[in-house]
Amino acid sequence: MRKTLTTTRRNVLLAGGAVALAGAVAVDRKWRELQQHAYPAAAGIPLTAPEILATVGAMPYRRFGATGLEVSEVGFGAWAIGGKAYGSVDNAESLRALARAQELGCNLVDTAMVYGESETVLGQFLRGRRDRWIVATKYSYQPAGMTATLEEQLRRLGTETVDFYQLHSLPDEHGTYEELLRLKKAGKVRFIGASVYSAHNIDAAIDIGILDGVQLPFSLLDPDPFELRIERLRTSGLAVLIRSALKEGFLTGKFTRTATFPDPNDQRHSWSRSRIAQTVDDVQRFGFLEAESGSMVRAAIAYPLSFPEVSTVLLGTKNEAQAQANFGQIPGARLSSASLRRVLEVQDTLDAGNRRTLKGLAKSLLGRT
Repeated sequence: MRKTLTTTRRNVLLAGGAVALAGAVAVDRKWRELQQHAYPAAAGIPLTAPEILATVGAMPYRRFGATGLEVSEVGFGAWAIGGKAYGSVDNAESLRALARAQELGCNLVDTAMVYGESETVLGQFLRGRRDRWIVATKYSYQPAGMTATLEEQLRRLGTETVDFYQLHSLPDEHGTYEELLRLKKAGKVRFIGASVYSAHNIDAAIDIGILDGVQLPFSLLDPDPFELRIERLRTSGLAVLIRSALKEGFLTGKFTRTATFPDPNDQRHSWSRSRIAQTVDDVQRFGFLEAESGSMVRAAIAYPLSFPEVSTVLLGTKNEAQAQANFGQIPGARLSSASLRRVLEVQDTLDAGNRRTLKGLAKSLLGRT
């Protein structure tokens, strides 16, 4: 009996060792794949040029997913005019910025109740202009609940309906989606969507089957999650709104390694010196784009605008001078195929999507990239 038990234990240990070895081999194989094929050209080089439906002045208009709406390819990001993210703002200057954006063909503005006074300022601006704008705002899981929060937002915005109402992040339970659908059916919102932060989020947003669009970060320094799920986005019919195309302003190229942000209302106020310095160093790796685009900021925004899957790129704007630059100089910007290939090479060198890290490996193995 003792000999039998000993043999059994040995067999179990051997079997366990074999399983562990097989697991280790699989992990090693996956790791090698990540090292060799982390940034494939299939995702980093657009298949076709963006489809332009019309132009207003110099502003190209694109499809807003399958909604039937036509949207300016550069949208007004209204976080900054709320005074809680990028320093203090002047209300009159914010109104002038919005007016100049409209004159230059912008027709979409994106805001949220948690962006300070942004919705209130926008409500002042929209009086007499409401029919010329696609208004997008967000539910940020306020304690009052979605329906009550939306009613307050409608009051702030001075409108009877929101054109594109987004969840500020994906919910943990499906009751949230049901309430969102009820508001859509009631006519309080026309179309619905969500902000997403990972490729796994994009999968969930597409799989739920009720959303009209998603908003996600995409920049030279952050190719993911967009490029990880570009094929699914292409066939999903969802509107794709791009945020953070300028990486909190660093991709304008105007900051140095010693830059500081003393205003406590500036979200970069908490950035460490090493983070600022490293971000500036990374931005400089893309300096070759300036020759083609004329400036670093135009090159940075031309990058997401080069992809036909993108509906609009949101640019944070808080004064008239920024509006003139964002909506007068950027529309129509594209990168050549040769430049896009070099961008991919730099992203690969920097591991811009963190695809080669142990964390990236774990996410890939778990299907949660």
